[in-house]
Amino acid sequence: MSLLKVLVTLLAFTWTFEAEAQGTRVVDGDTLEIEGISYRLHGIDAPEHGQECNKKSGGTWACGKQATKFVMLLVKGKTVLCENKGTDAYNRIIAVCMAGDIDINSELVTAGLAWAYTKYSYDYVSEEQTARNANLGVWQATTQTPWDYRKSRWNAAEQKAPEGCPIKGNISRSGKKIYHPPWSPWYSKTKISVAKGERWFCTEEEAKAAGWRTAIFGN
Repeated sequence: MSLLKVLVTLLAFTWTFEAEAQGTRVVDGDTLEIEGISYRLHGIDAPEHGQECNKKSGGTWACGKQATKFVMLLVKGKTVLCENKGTDAYNRIIAVCMAGDIDINSELVTAGLAWAYTKYSYDYVSEEQTARNANLGVWQATTQTPWDYRKSRWNAAEQKAPEGCPIKGNISRSGKKIYHPPWSPWYSKTKISVAKGERWFCTEEEAKAAGWRTAIFGN
């Protein structure tokens, strides 16, 4: 194989390129979908879409929705380029994604709209410290991390779900199969009708394998 072919092969493996920003859908604050392929932003964890965070002045604010909107603004009208870092348990590509010359992962953490996900990477610890020092976003007051939020919602729902399987596999009026984990903002409003073909799942992998997909909260 020629050197040129080797370089082309390596580039194809490492980078996923989308020429049109219109092909980029924002699933939530740390997940993109491009041409039907899911990209989970590497090294960060944004608030879940339905998650509320504490305000410095008291009360809460919609940090999850704000993180989603922030990503939508970053990708609007821009070419999106993602560096492949591998895959996760849900078959999503783990990636560092650029909107033009803007590092989406870094911008989210710097703005205080995501945590450095140190369980998997220390790449964005300095950005998190910058946001902490300025009391930006989620750092303006003590608030629950997204991983603790997911865990608490899961544990509560698991106690009530049939056979301890709390993920709701809903079928919309248009026939779309969409699953809702316990941290989905629509979870409590979603009712499961087994007679309609709807069902409960124990894991997200199980739901995807059965033909259901996660909800998209952005565009």
